Amino acid sequence: MDWGGPEFIIAIIAIATFGGILKTWVRAHHGLPDHDRPGRRSRRHVAEDAAEVERLKAENARLTDRLEASEDRLAVLERIVTDKSYSLASEIEALREEPARLQNKGNVR
Repeated sequence: MDWGGPEFIIAIIAIATFGGILKTWVRAHHGLPDHDRPGRRSRRHVAEDAAEVERLKAENARLTDRLEASEDRLAVLERIVTDKSYSLASEIEALREEPARLQNKGNVR
């Protein structure tokens, strides 16, 4: 084999091309981003990331407000349920005691 011949150059090019294709396939298979230079990002990507961060911050604030409102409503509902239950139970007890009081009043006279 002639190390300086065209076959050797074509073999190097084929190996490099196959290696690049294999690298891209492995990265795609594992869900990794395909960057030519890892660590360097274009200005467009940086701007898109900043816009995405701002959008997520706004959505987070909106969802936090909704959660706080839901917690407030839940607290009100819990108070209503517990107050009504307590009030209802005391009213039932008062009704049970009322006939006894009426009988006691009738016996006293």
